[in-house]
Amino acid sequence: MSHAFYIYAAYGATALVFAGLVLWLSLDGRARRRELAALEKAGAARRSARVRP
Repeated sequence: MSHAFYIYAAYGATALVFAGLVLWLSLDGRARRRELAALEKAGAARRSARVRP
């Protein structure tokens, strides 16, 4: 038996982990944008939006 099964399994596991991380980052980014929009709607301003003299 060749080692191809183990190699393909390792690539498959890596692809699943990578896809999971991409999905998690995408969902977390959406949540952070919603939180930021809620804060801005409530009147909170970003420090980077201040005009500097």
